[in-house]
Amino acid sequence: MKKLKNEKELVKKAIAEGMKYGVERGVVEFEPTDSANEKIEYIYRLLVHDKVIQPVPQEQISQLAMRHKLAIWASKLK
Repeated sequence: MKKLKNEKELVKKAIAEGMKYGVERGVVEFEPTDSANEKIEYIYRLLVHDKVIQPVPQEQISQLAMRHKLAIWASKLK
């Protein structure tokens, strides 16, 4: 897994866009007390469920892999 140049900023963008996506779909309401890791996992699973992104193989799923996938997704957004 090759690290992206500005992965931290892309992960922040992915969390913001993913939260907006989930709320617009009406499937989630994020609380201010939710940790970034919880948000990342929920957004990742939602995008995989909606077939927006390709899932990571089950044995390779980790917080780092989910962050990376979301960063790639965010880099492709406008």
